[in-house]
Amino acid sequence: MQKNNLNFIFWGTPDVASETLQILKENGYIPSLIITAPDKPQGRKMLITPPPVKVWAIENNIPYLQPESFLEAQLKGTSPKLGFEETQPDLFIVVAYGKIIPENIINLPKLGSINIHYSLLPKYRGASPVESAILNGDIETGVSIQKMEYKMDTGLIIAQEKVEIKPNEKAAELRTRLIKIGGELLVKTLKTSLANGYSPDTSGEKQDESKATYCKKIKKEDGLIDLNDDPIKNYNKFRAYATWPRTFFFKEGKRIIITDAKLENGEFKILKIIPEGGKEINYIKI
Repeated sequence: MQKNNLNFIFWGTPDVASETLQILKENGYIPSLIITAPDKPQGRKMLITPPPVKVWAIENNIPYLQPESFLEAQLKGTSPKLGFEETQPDLFIVVAYGKIIPENIINLPKLGSINIHYSLLPKYRGASPVESAILNGDIETGVSIQKMEYKMDTGLIIAQEKVEIKPNEKAAELRTRLIKIGGELLVKTLKTSLANGYSPDTSGEKQDESKATYCKKIKKEDGLIDLNDDPIKNYNKFRAYATWPRTFFFKEGKRIIITDAKLENGEFKILKIIPEGGKEINYIKI
């Protein structure tokens, strides 16, 4: 496959970013450098684990950096020297990097920095757009490619694509589709918009601030469910949080995790559970 001559640096950390990198690679777009988060402890044994993007970089022989928090470094007066400041990269592509990037770095490349966001901006700016769309019972969502600004998800919209949310689709399933659509939309954008007179200051559509909504970072306790609540609301919460943090309720002081459920005849039906300290079993309503 012929490599594209675009000199870009990729910023990202989790699976969604490594999967996007793979789509870029398959279309001839290879980053000159990858920037990702530091390794961190994971799992019950808290083993130091590299992020998926670092693993991808090593497997594909791409140089990578893992700087600590830019914000903390700036406060300490020890901002990291990343080594690309003098190379004048054409573009930064940012996908779920997970850390704040200072404004002077965002604006460093000739074409600025662009980001994939998994909603139809300005709707669901923030950390959990896929889960939020399902939680709110939306029937469609989408992918936006935006010019990055030093504000959360407020940049000019370079490209967007709508996606139908299937009635029983869980967040992980929807995210899988959005990653593929987003990666392909990014490739299309690189081949068209950014190759034909793109200006980082004027190219793109301004977001309508009157329609902006925000979503928060998900916490473990957000999965708590009230079995007496609205059935549709509960089913949407189950779909949104089916992978993490998962939905749960308490019975006799013990946490019960819901692992399978459905909406049938307007009723939220729990099919399988994991009782605290136990294994998955069929749910019998008492």
